[in-house]
Amino acid sequence: MPYTPEQAFDLVADVDRYPEFVPGLVDARIRRRQGDRVWVEMRVRAGILTCGFTSFAVLDRPNRIRIVSDDPLFERYEQTWTFQPAPDGGTIVEHRVDVEFRSRLLQAVMGAVFANRFAGTVRAFKHRARAIYGD
Repeated sequence: MPYTPEQAFDLVADVDRYPEFVPGLVDARIRRRQGDRVWVEMRVRAGILTCGFTSFAVLDRPNRIRIVSDDPLFERYEQTWTFQPAPDGGTIVEHRVDVEFRSRLLQAVMGAVFANRFAGTVRAFKHRARAIYGD
């Protein structure tokens, strides 16, 4: 991305703004902040289904954001965003996701939706960055 690591980091860390631009995200709220730690509630819609869950993030500005969830909805939930200065300017952004639902039915229904959403989410963040920071 043609932005600084700080700009890219701040964009991803701005959870309260996610419903404005992340596809399928109905609601996102920071429930608690304590230093570099943030507790979040989210609601995601996939067709007629809406799932709400909580997560916990550790913010290491401007290098990394690690998000985990011990919500009963998930067997495993982990996201990691890393932001590294690119040699020719800008930032190399890496987004890794590992999600598995506890329920086989939810895994079948929501698993594919989540996988597609994460790809769309990265595109949404790129568009959001352009809107905020320009080209």
